[in-house]
Amino acid sequence: MEKIAFLASNAPVAQDAQRHLAGEYGNVPVAEAEVIVALGGDGFMLQTLQETQALDTPVYGMNCGTIGFMMNEYAEADLPARLAAAAEEVLYPLAMRAIRADGTTRDALAINEVSLLRQGPQAAKLRISVDGKVRMEELVCDGALVCTPAGSTAYNYSAHGPILPIGADVLALTAMAAFRPRRWRGALLPISAEVRIDVMQPQKRPVRAEADSNAVDDVVSVIIRSEPSIAHRILFDPGHGLEERLIREQFV
Repeated sequence: MEKIAFLASNAPVAQDAQRHLAGEYGNVPVAEAEVIVALGGDGFMLQTLQETQALDTPVYGMNCGTIGFMMNEYAEADLPARLAAAAEEVLYPLAMRAIRADGTTRDALAINEVSLLRQGPQAAKLRISVDGKVRMEELVCDGALVCTPAGSTAYNYSAHGPILPIGADVLALTAMAAFRPRRWRGALLPISAEVRIDVMQPQKRPVRAEADSNAVDDVVSVIIRSEPSIAHRILFDPGHGLEERLIREQFV
């Protein structure tokens, strides 16, 4: 892997790292690269994966941010050897279709999660259907999310959702601050499931949908499903892949 494209977040430390690495190893255009090196934190990694999803090019992240769950340790020495030895993980995103109150729709992809969050001071009222069958007539909460195994340690974990093993053919459906039913912690669903969340009383209780960082205000319905036709290739140093990180996270 000698043709490397270095991409950096706007953080000064990431910009400096890009200059140093490009001076040492060169910097080819993304379309010509054998590997893309993303310099930043997890947010920039997600952005890079989304922007390069049309390319069959692996992405190797180096942490130049504050959170680096999807990133490798930053080091400038022997980078080609690290890239050659790296192990590959393949992630499949979620597809979101958000229907707004005015009838318009927005489609977006999420590597971590699709979430619905209340926009106003009142709790959201949501109806949850799975594969066309209503499973919960009314969930009163601050919000709800559907996450992939890769995203299970992100927002989902903060909302007390389960950590899912990489490669598990399941999705997690998790509520945020559920008021009714009390103590409802969510559900595990097959990865093939299509989840529909309808917003009850959307004018009185407005809700925003987010696919990772892509936000859509004033939604009335959101349809979420796995998108197996899109594959994101991520590289990790040996012994530090997502499976090991997910296990280690549970014993912190």
